[in-house]
Amino acid sequence: MRNVVNNDKFLMSAISEFLPEDTMLLFEKENLPLKVERGNRVFPSSDKSSDVIKTISKMLERDNVEVRFNETVEKILVDNGVIRGLLTNKGEYLCDKVIIATGGFSYRATGSTGDGYKFARELGHKIIEPRQALVPIETVGGFAELSGLTLKNVTLKTVYEGKTVCSEFGELLFTHSGVSGPIVLTTSSKINRLDFKKILMYIDLKPALDHDTLDSRVLKDLKKYTKKQLKNAMGDLLPSSMIPFVIKASKVDGDKRTDDISKAERRSLVETLKNFPINAKCLASFDEAIITSGGVCVKEVNPVTMESKIVKGLYFAGEVLDVDALTGGFNLQIAFATGYKAGSAHHD
Repeated sequence: MRNVVNNDKFLMSAISEFLPEDTMLLFEKENLPLKVERGNRVFPSSDKSSDVIKTISKMLERDNVEVRFNETVEKILVDNGVIRGLLTNKGEYLCDKVIIATGGFSYRATGSTGDGYKFARELGHKIIEPRQALVPIETVGGFAELSGLTLKNVTLKTVYEGKTVCSEFGELLFTHSGVSGPIVLTTSSKINRLDFKKILMYIDLKPALDHDTLDSRVLKDLKKYTKKQLKNAMGDLLPSSMIPFVIKASKVDGDKRTDDISKAERRSLVETLKNFPINAKCLASFDEAIITSGGVCVKEVNPVTMESKIVKGLYFAGEVLDVDALTGGFNLQIAFATGYKAGSAHHD
């Protein structure tokens, strides 16, 4: 559950009843080979999500589940707080159970238009404002000159109102409009409900070295490249394209010769290497988001059955709920587990 960002307690019943191992077994029984990668992340061996879709389609067909394509649900019909049916653009369907599993706003090309939020709100449910999650972060000014540069084994730290709210170690990628990469995506999910005007972000470019050790290293390089300009003496420490940015942030003159660098200037360089500032502006758009955070307030949903506490016979599953997790199949597991819960209740 440590990979769940929001409302992990709500998910405990669903996840414990339909474990990741159950999901894996389900697909392996259907002859879909799987592989487990770093961080216990599970993927199809083929790396093709279409193979998962084909497998599920085959299961639906085998179990005679009727799937209606190109048909839009316009309204969920309720009578005295009890589900009565559905109204679509092609007619009315009478039923006593409905599961809303419409996803969020992410991947709109797949039909994730946010309809589920609209239906839930119309039926009296509170919607926690949907926000982008697992998404790049845009910065003021951007890093166009660094676009495409990947930094490995760095730490991205986020400070909010003077407190460190998260610190992620791993790989970071500069883009034309800001930053991306695994540690940025993870950070985005942890800060997407905060006021970006109060957020400060820093990259520790040398997390393996403390300030004193790094100071000794910088001093050694300055002596090694004695009488050279500072901007030409940092190639052992940083990728060449990164050097001007670090020097500018440190407020040290890059044209100054290494033997003229004062102790205070050297300390400023070290401080910048340990806390390179990222002026975060906002999250990238929903079009770039892997998932949606926010959704149907879980206080209004029974965690054991996924049934609405407001409308009898109405159930929720997956991303339409205010639950989300980090990357690596965890969000899919939430969808499978909550779907299993809702579906099992459906057969009661």
